[in-house]
Amino acid sequence: MAVSSAAVDQQEKTSAKAPASRPFSAFERVVAWRYLRARRKEAFISVIAGFSFIGIMLGVATLIIVMAVMNGFRTELITRILGLNGHVIVQTSDAPMNNYDELAKKFSTLPSVTMALPLVEGETLASGGSGSGTGALVRGIRAEDLEKLKTVAGNIKAGDLTGFAAGQGVLIGSRMAQQLGITVGDQITLIAPDGDITPFGVNPRVKSYTVSGIFEIGMSEYDASIIFMPLEEAQLYFNSEGVVQSIELFVTNPDDVDALRPKIEAAAGRPVNLTDWRQRNETFFSALQVERNVMFMILTLIVLVAALNIISGLIMLVKDKGSDIAILRTMGATSGSIMRIFFMTGAAIGIVGTLAGVLLGVLVCVNIESIRQFFSWISGTVLFDPQLYFLSTLPAEMDLSETITVVVMALTLSFLATIFPAWRASRLDPVQALRYE
Repeated sequence: MAVSSAAVDQQEKTSAKAPASRPFSAFERVVAWRYLRARRKEAFISVIAGFSFIGIMLGVATLIIVMAVMNGFRTELITRILGLNGHVIVQTSDAPMNNYDELAKKFSTLPSVTMALPLVEGETLASGGSGSGTGALVRGIRAEDLEKLKTVAGNIKAGDLTGFAAGQGVLIGSRMAQQLGITVGDQITLIAPDGDITPFGVNPRVKSYTVSGIFEIGMSEYDASIIFMPLEEAQLYFNSEGVVQSIELFVTNPDDVDALRPKIEAAAGRPVNLTDWRQRNETFFSALQVERNVMFMILTLIVLVAALNIISGLIMLVKDKGSDIAILRTMGATSGSIMRIFFMTGAAIGIVGTLAGVLLGVLVCVNIESIRQFFSWISGTVLFDPQLYFLSTLPAEMDLSETITVVVMALTLSFLATIFPAWRASRLDPVQALRYE
């Protein structure tokens, strides 16, 4: 049935005089909901909307899960790194640090300082009974200070601290013990390049020690390279009698070390050089941050692809509903009302998909260890092997601000994707749409 142009023009004039409908009114919501429901002849459009919903849901869930796992990794690594190394390293610049006992007591009284550990460090070549050798970092520390270092003292896998406290043994990491083929009670030989000075030059210092304990911190690098030695023995071994190289301070809040610097300098009473944990591990933590940012941008593309599916689905819906739009316009619906109808249609897919993605992401993060064990059982292999990663469980730590960022980003992309199709629907000419009906 052909519709005359004059009749349509008359209807448009009548609708122009009608009062504008309230934005997102009940009428607009009802029409938008009817367009969301699948009909037999609109099955293809419904399939596209379904894929858009699934894409947004999986994209949001993947972003939340990956960010949570990376946060968990970062927390575990920081806990292990800062559990062994001090948050602030104090070194003197005017003369060797021979008053380390006095300085350690002063630093311990500072607010937020939990421990002050005098240390002597040196690199050596360690060898065992099998004849194999490996590089090692010897750390001389007092027995009472080592007991406070729960990262080590709380992770003794074999032996104990009795021999160490008596100055008759050393502690080595589990991977070093495996590599050298030694266990508690065996001898480990240390070779230091800076040894005794003779008329013929410097002879390497060679000395054997009894292994009194084996620790396992949980980081391969530390478990394979660090040897703890009683402080006085380390001073003798490295020709540093009566002095230490540094005092490492542990604080309650590692992120607030800048505020503590002036107090440390004042307590020292002599020129000192201060290095905090961020400076010592700047490259490592910068790499972690870059990796997190890159992963976030890459995974955002999943949500973007799903948002593009919303655009294609709405454009097809607008084309299919051209006559319906023309009839609504002739009945008094404004162009703004038509735009809001299709905006709500597309936005509903984005909102529901985002909420479902958040629910799925939280569910996976809460049960991620059970999921890992399930897939390990299905595949018959050990996923995330603790022997390689030294983490008994897969870590996942959700961050509220990151989750909100993901939700806002997904909703923004979904809303932006609906604007162009909704605008096209509002600009549809009723005369052209009904001319050949």
